[in-house]
Amino acid sequence: MKHFPVFLALEGRRVVIAGGGEAALAKLRLVLKTEARITVIAADPAPELESLAAEGRIALIERAMEPGDALCAALFYAAHDDDAEDARTAALAKADGALTSWVDNLENSQFITPAIVDRDPVTVAIGTEGAAPVLARAIKADLEERLPAALGPLARIGKAFRRRAEALAKGRKRRDFWSDYYFRAGPEAMTRGEAAVEPALEDLLSRHLAEAPREGHVAFVGAGPGDPELLTLKARRLLHEADVVIHDRLVSADILELARREARLVSVGKEGFGPSTPQDEINRLIVAHVLAGDQVVRLKSGDPTVFGRLDEEIDTCTEAGADYSIVPGITAASAAVASLGQSLTKRERNSAVRFLTGHDMKGFAEHDWKALARPGEVAAVYMGKKSARFVQGRLLMHGASAATPVSVVENASRPDQRILATTLASLPDDLARAALKGPALMLIGLAPRAAETIISEEIAL
Repeated sequence: MKHFPVFLALEGRRVVIAGGGEAALAKLRLVLKTEARITVIAADPAPELESLAAEGRIALIERAMEPGDALCAALFYAAHDDDAEDARTAALAKADGALTSWVDNLENSQFITPAIVDRDPVTVAIGTEGAAPVLARAIKADLEERLPAALGPLARIGKAFRRRAEALAKGRKRRDFWSDYYFRAGPEAMTRGEAAVEPALEDLLSRHLAEAPREGHVAFVGAGPGDPELLTLKARRLLHEADVVIHDRLVSADILELARREARLVSVGKEGFGPSTPQDEINRLIVAHVLAGDQVVRLKSGDPTVFGRLDEEIDTCTEAGADYSIVPGITAASAAVASLGQSLTKRERNSAVRFLTGHDMKGFAEHDWKALARPGEVAAVYMGKKSARFVQGRLLMHGASAATPVSVVENASRPDQRILATTLASLPDDLARAALKGPALMLIGLAPRAAETIISEEIAL
């Protein structure tokens, strides 16, 4: 991020625009929405500028810019449609201590003005670091359609009511009140006219004051394989509402970014055959936060019901009387097989698929390897990098063909996803040469449909 987005207080402060044509007018129309004191400097000002000056809305200096013209200015816009004059005036403004922006010149600007959706006092700013103005305009147009015009009046009325709402306890109690106002009671009242909103707020406050505090709850939520766009709508909503998010090591940073800013993020990472948070400590944390009244999201990568030790955590909640719910997610096998352009089952090939874990070796030897070794069978092995040689040996021992295709997908669905296409005969050696660092899922019996393998060609070299 080269440009840090901030909302600058301009009330009573000076903003200077140098230029008298359309570029200057475009910036002026935006700045006129603020409560700044605006000065325009132009040797040949457009008639619209002269009219605004006559109305007292701007101060107009009808000459070329000189040293000292930008003194005490918070912001300065160079808007001449002339690179040489923009360079001259921006240098003068910098010497006067103002932050400077050249219209349509990102590299020489100290700040940029984003695309803005105005629902005063609600303002949405959209920036693309100057890389894609067309995209910023498209996002703005989409938001303009989504955000109702009544949002501004609702926000103004809500702002005036904030002191009254301080009768509610800080934290979740107030958040629930304001959510109820902005997403239900407020819009409903606005349909009857703006005058109906404040009485509706009073009624809403009375009801929230009378309500008992919301009890704690934990939602066991599947974060999916890593791509935030693969989250369910319910998972996104719960992340937005959570007081505490207790998450696995494999949950991607992009997904954690979707949590409410005030939420407490607690990492309880586990690493195969490496440092791990003890399960008893995870259980204790979940119960402690729920019994304290928190809305908890226990965020597990993939689907919480697949190799997620979910039963142990639910049993602990049940014993402690802690309320819970389960929100499924897309498991890694689904994302991995999609990346191959394949399906886990196929008519006349396999009518069943097996999910195995290579991490928990207890009982691993007792799997039905003879059935898995049959031609056409498909198995998904989670956390199987370290057990690859064992899997190879068991399958070959029970009659599997050495040419059986095996695909290993690292970081399924993420930007750094890699695919290793190999065979049962070469599996352990190819895995060692590939040196996969991220979480990987092994699909036995499946090869990529298209030539999208990233690693196998490198290994062959």
